[in-house]
Amino acid sequence: MTNATAPTAATAVTDPDDPVRERLRRWRLVLGGEQADGTGCALSGRDAAMDTTLAVLYGKGDKAQSGRERTAGLGASAPSVARWLGDIRTYFPSSVVQVMQRDAIDRLGLAALLLEPEMLEAVEADVHLVGTLLSLNKAMPETTKETARAVVRKVVDDLEKRLATRTRATLTGALDRSARVSRPRHHDIDWNRTIAANLKHYLPEYRTVVPERLIGYGRAARSVKKEVILCIDQSGSMAASVVYASVFGAVLASMRSIGTRLVVFDTAVADLTDQLDDPVDVLFGTQLGGGTDINRALAYCQSRISRPAETVVVLISDLYEGGIRDEMLKRVAAMKASGVQFVTLLALSDEGAPAYDREHAAALAALGAPAFACTPDLFPEVMAAALEKRPLPIPDTA
Repeated sequence: MTNATAPTAATAVTDPDDPVRERLRRWRLVLGGEQADGTGCALSGRDAAMDTTLAVLYGKGDKAQSGRERTAGLGASAPSVARWLGDIRTYFPSSVVQVMQRDAIDRLGLAALLLEPEMLEAVEADVHLVGTLLSLNKAMPETTKETARAVVRKVVDDLEKRLATRTRATLTGALDRSARVSRPRHHDIDWNRTIAANLKHYLPEYRTVVPERLIGYGRAARSVKKEVILCIDQSGSMAASVVYASVFGAVLASMRSIGTRLVVFDTAVADLTDQLDDPVDVLFGTQLGGGTDINRALAYCQSRISRPAETVVVLISDLYEGGIRDEMLKRVAAMKASGVQFVTLLALSDEGAPAYDREHAAALAALGAPAFACTPDLFPEVMAAALEKRPLPIPDTA
């Protein structure tokens, strides 16, 4: 018996409501080998144009079974790149466009073309593109820098809109809880916790609780309650983390009750605290790439700690140390012994499990400073836990 749904050679797939044909269409686009891919499906119209844009990026160097080499590519032609960038935005959603742009930079060597203003205006801006631009910062001509800053500004503003409100709300609550007092003024009483703590004093005849112990929040202080030091590894592999950390640093700096210091490092150390009012300035003050000296960076951070018991140090690094390993661990141990809350983040991004130095991570964990990757959405909870001196919400996948 013949399968009625099986395609004949070079069947044109045009019916998206037929699940079998739609599946064949998708496989044809994935395999990209015309008849040699085994689907026997031909593409036309929009599908054929989409296939051409995919072949430009993913088809170069592939060999069809017939022996004919596919030679699609962008070469070094800026007009071709601009057209291709426009095409992928036409055919694919934004999330896919961002992935294809990253692959194009890696596979086709398009980084140099990003130094041209017209290229920057054509790309879909995201965190990874910002990281690429920052790595090219020193080679960027003056004619491109204004456009590059506009691209970075757009990404930073979008991140702030997404992250700032929740971060401020979460950390404000943590600061209030850390400042609880046992003899609060009336308007500072935390009634929920006070009632819960005094339920054993419930008087049935009066149907009320007689509170013998009041629990309240400390009054909002004009002075700084907590100190936070963000110590960020600016090696090339940490690009996305640098972007997110700079945005969070600006958000923390906007909170009057938190004194925030931002330190970036490779083999040298740069204190960018005075630029925290504008995370774009912070990002263009970094220099992605180079070596790593965590010990030197922690020595600088340690020298800036004046209230250890009220300080949180957040080291964001893949822990590939080029400095003195034993000294690095001794500094972490000393800071923790003095009362500093020490947090180690292997990555602050949505990129999944990072590559990192497992030996150093294990050594830090033995000191009571477990190292784990953290998504931007989890970061406020991590900081809240550190400010309250309670266990960190470490993801199961860490």
